[in-house]
Amino acid sequence: MKKDPVKVDLAFEASWEVCNKVGGIYTVLSTKALTLRTLYKDKFVFIGPDVWTEDNPSPYFTEVPSLLRPWKDKAELPYGISVRVGRWNIPGKPIVVLVKFDTLFANKDYFYGEMWERYGVDSLHGYGDYDEGCCFALAAGMVIESICNYKRLKHKNVIAHFDEWTTGMGLLYTKWKVPYVGTIFTTHATSIGRSICGNGKPLYDYLPGYNGDQMSRELNMESKHSVEKAATHNADCFTTVSDITAIECEQLLDRRPDVVTPNGFQPSLAPAKLKAKKARQVAREALINVATALTGVKSPDDTFIVATSGRLEYRNKGIDVFLDAVKSLEALNPSKKILAFVLVPAWLKGARADVTDRMSRLSSNGSNSTQSATVAEPLPDPAISHEINNPDSDPILNRIRQLGFRSDKDAKVQVVYVPCYLNGNDGVLNLDYYEILCGLDATAFPSYYEPWGYTPLESVAFGIPTVTTSLSGFGQWILSTGTEGFARSGVEVIKRTDSNYHEVVATLAQDLKGLADVTDEYREKVAKASRETASKAEWNYFVTYYIDAYSRALEAAEKRQSEKPE
Repeated sequence: MKKDPVKVDLAFEASWEVCNKVGGIYTVLSTKALTLRTLYKDKFVFIGPDVWTEDNPSPYFTEVPSLLRPWKDKAELPYGISVRVGRWNIPGKPIVVLVKFDTLFANKDYFYGEMWERYGVDSLHGYGDYDEGCCFALAAGMVIESICNYKRLKHKNVIAHFDEWTTGMGLLYTKWKVPYVGTIFTTHATSIGRSICGNGKPLYDYLPGYNGDQMSRELNMESKHSVEKAATHNADCFTTVSDITAIECEQLLDRRPDVVTPNGFQPSLAPAKLKAKKARQVAREALINVATALTGVKSPDDTFIVATSGRLEYRNKGIDVFLDAVKSLEALNPSKKILAFVLVPAWLKGARADVTDRMSRLSSNGSNSTQSATVAEPLPDPAISHEINNPDSDPILNRIRQLGFRSDKDAKVQVVYVPCYLNGNDGVLNLDYYEILCGLDATAFPSYYEPWGYTPLESVAFGIPTVTTSLSGFGQWILSTGTEGFARSGVEVIKRTDSNYHEVVATLAQDLKGLADVTDEYREKVAKASRETASKAEWNYFVTYYIDAYSRALEAAEKRQSEKPE
């Protein structure tokens, strides 16, 4: 760590994704927790939503009734709010307060009125998950207020960090009720920027002409944008995760972030070399067996396996580019068979019975031959491993069908769509994402909108080369280090703009073919370069940016208190 930690008597971080694995922010928080706990011990407390039940408990949370018990026994939280205190089951095992906030719904209008009067937050146009996010945020703010009052922290160094618009109202409540607390607001992606891209509009060529308030009305995003902007402007320190998103924030939220806090990685998540070799064998066997079950054609042992993954944001995540590039590989005549996996959760119905039945039969018959051969007829829809509820409207499946990938024994390229969360219990692969990552030869994330991009960083941490774009925060970080290229960093960064889609497709196809055709010696060189890149992005280094943010927040809070009239 290049910077000494600032003195902190108590620090909170609130997020919808604490002990709640729904997106990339979970990875940010869960991987940096060990570093933060090393610095601040149990003075660092995460706050998350208690959205769990006895029938559906959180697999990431262990309740420990003794933690914070003196406060909890006397907390008397208002509006029927209740909490559970325990540890997050991740490296570092930090303290977590899970907040049951649903009783606040009956009083939300009162607080929406206060937020309008005090901060100009327009909640009139809220819909969907707006109420849920704001009620959780308010409840988190009340927990922070209660703990601070109980511990009498008025003249202490206290930080409250809030992630994304879903916690914005918590920051505003904290400023209102406990103004001596230094506040930090992090937007991992602006709600308007994501919406512009998600609606197929060009973001980058026209960014200087966009007005965030105007676009929020056009895209029916007034309330989310309003609370996000209010939190941005009222935070003692405003941060985002990359330089490209900082430009977006300045244009759409009218405030340049004070600190850019890039997302790091926890190296202990990647397996040691001996374990990685075994994990690779297991994963490759599972991936090849799924493809064999679907098409009835066994793939050779030296099949080149590439994948993309992430949320089902078809355009933003570059899934469209990935599929088109994989199709283009057919014409490039790669030296090996290509298996391309799309590991993206969709509206899942469940595992396909015909797939699991055939996998079981092939396994019992000993199907792992080194020769490619036809063992059965293709199954119906031989490009998807699970059943989904909306097969006719799923954009990934529709594009795979449109592109017309072959499934016979002479096919050089095969695509398999795995539309489920890879938690080790999906019914087909039954491996978690990191276990599957070990079996890949390459990954590709040709994103159009990607404020940071954890997936390519995870890939290189496992020694798997990756392709990303100049529109991702991670891609820009690679370019800033001057190490772009498979041999130098394990990462190729494709220049992407609003108008060069077909060029990106062609470049990605060539990059993948190049990786498929290399020697084993070169592949080892690329794997080593990949791991070295990841080592430079460990939280041990990147936490210094958070320390800067904490320092700024505490200085602002101290100044505010010193200027406050007695």
